[in-house]
Amino acid sequence: MISKDLKVALLPFSIEWNQKDSNLRKLEELLQSIHPQTDLLILPETFSTGFPVDMTKEEVRELAERNTGKTVDFIKEMAFKYKMAICGSFIADTGGSLYNRVFFIEPSGEEYFEDKRHLFTMAGENKVFSSGLKRMKVRYRGWNIAMVVCYDIRFPVWCRNRNNEYDLLISIANWPASRVSAWDTLLKARAIENQAYVCGVNCTGEDSKGNLYNGSSDAIDFKGKSVKVGIEGSEIQYATLSRERLDSFREKFPAWKDADDFLLYK
Repeated sequence: MISKDLKVALLPFSIEWNQKDSNLRKLEELLQSIHPQTDLLILPETFSTGFPVDMTKEEVRELAERNTGKTVDFIKEMAFKYKMAICGSFIADTGGSLYNRVFFIEPSGEEYFEDKRHLFTMAGENKVFSSGLKRMKVRYRGWNIAMVVCYDIRFPVWCRNRNNEYDLLISIANWPASRVSAWDTLLKARAIENQAYVCGVNCTGEDSKGNLYNGSSDAIDFKGKSVKVGIEGSEIQYATLSRERLDSFREKFPAWKDADDFLLYK
């Protein structure tokens, strides 16, 4: 089967910190205007709660859910209703340990979960959450997709695309505006070095410490060029990822064949 283009929607969602019900209601309203041909909607990191700031582990636990909780159940409902996959992350509690957990939910109800690998020590994330061991890997509508979370994008080994194992790398974030130039640059770097599309989705809003988030989000092709298109009056941004252009570029400029081999250990 010849793989088709992938129509992606980016939502730099305006998060109300620690207000789960309000965030879910807001998303439900926004989705009423989403383009009907959308294949995949990408939400920011911890879109339903925001990234926990200055909170103890037990306080964060109050926001946490299992994989069958309110956030994931809602996403399943929306994926089915709008016939598209939806991905993002939420605060998860498994066996008493807390995780910043990535989800990828298909319209069929097929679900995938992995946990954030690199915990942001400067904000004490490592004191609250446990680290994941595997990178998200999904096959969806003919595309191989990998996912990383926020701080992960700074680590090229973790993001490395070995033998074209992925066609699209998704990075979701709560990345403050004060450091957003690094985020923008890293997304382009990961796209160029891995000869793949990269979609990065950040949030907007203000956390409890007064950090501002400007929603800087983009869809970048394998040459480092933005392919994102905005629609006037809509918070949702769109991009069509071309299968033909990607395959052609990899064939004409096969730098991936000369990449160094390595094994990744914990």
